[in-house]
Amino acid sequence: MSAALSQGGPIGVFGGTFDPVHHGHLRTALEVLEGCGLEQLRLIPAHVPPHRPQPRAPAELRLEMLRRAVAGEPRLVVDDRELRRGGPSYTVDTLAELRAEVGTRPLCLVLGADAFLGLPGWHRWRELPGLAHLVVVERPGTRLEPDAVLAGLLAGRRSPDAAALARSSAGLLWQQPVTPLDISASAIRALLAGGGDPRFLVPEAVRELLMASRCYPSIAGPAAGSKEAQRSAKQETGITG
Repeated sequence: MSAALSQGGPIGVFGGTFDPVHHGHLRTALEVLEGCGLEQLRLIPAHVPPHRPQPRAPAELRLEMLRRAVAGEPRLVVDDRELRRGGPSYTVDTLAELRAEVGTRPLCLVLGADAFLGLPGWHRWRELPGLAHLVVVERPGTRLEPDAVLAGLLAGRRSPDAAALARSSAGLLWQQPVTPLDISASAIRALLAGGGDPRFLVPEAVRELLMASRCYPSIAGPAAGSKEAQRSAKQETGITG
C-alpha cells in the first residue's frame, strides 16, 4: 500500500456497464464528486454484471469511451480492475481490493436509488457498509423505503452531512441530490441501431467513437419511453452487485 493512496480525502466508487457512457452518468459523477467532497471518483466498468443484461459493446470499447469522456477532468478516474479481474463483477470484491490499497482512507460507494433498494439481492451485501460509506443518488420519483432487512442493517448509519464522510473510513449512509437528466444508455443504443445520431446525449469524443465503431448495429433495443427502457434506465446508475 502506497503512502499516496493511504492518505488524503475520500475516494468514490461509481460502477456500471457504461454501455455507452453518457451525460447522465457524467453529470451525476461530477455532482457526487463535488457534493460529497471527494478527492477523486473512480468510474469502474463492469465485466460481467450480476443483476442486468450483459453489455453489448466490447469491454475495450466501453473502457475507451469512458477514458475519452473524462479526459480533462483529473478527479474522475477510470479504473479497469473489474475488466482485468474477469468473472462476475461483485461489488464486495471490488471494495475489498480498494480497501486493501487505501488503508483507512474513506471510501464511498455511489448507488442509484433502485440499486440501493435492491441491495439484499447482492452478493455478500451485508459486508458493504464495513468497507465503504453508501452514497445514494436521489432520483426523481423514487422514495427510499428500504424493507425491514435493509433498514435493520442501516439503522443509525444516516450521516448528518456530507462532510462527515471524510471523518471515518466507512459505515455511513448519505443521500446526495443530483440534477435529473432523462438520458439512458438503452435509448442511445436503440437510437444508434436505428441509424440515429446521439449528438448532445454523449460527449463529442464518445459520439465520434460510437459512430466510427458501429458497435450497436441492427440491435432492436427498447423504444425510448417504453416500460422496458424505463426499467433499464433505472438500473444504469450504481455499481453492479
